[in-house]
Amino acid sequence: MTAQELKDFCKEQGLTYRELGELIGMTEGGIQNAIKKDNVSEQTSKSIELLREVQRLKEQLADYENLKQSLRKAIL
Repeated sequence: MTAQELKDFCKEQGLTYRELGELIGMTEGGIQNAIKKDNVSEQTSKSIELLREVQRLKEQLADYENLKQSLRKAIL
């Protein structure tokens, strides 16, 4: 993952570097240094990929819950 991809991820998710750091166990300064040096560690990259996966699964779960509620209403 490049520094630009990391910045784009934060922007897409509406996260500050501090908030992202709290989610993945890094400090805000650590994230800023990784971006400044364009040296994002493998661990940080994998953590962000897991955050993306969790977000995707949460969205799917919400879709299924909406479908379930719609089906319940249709049956009753």
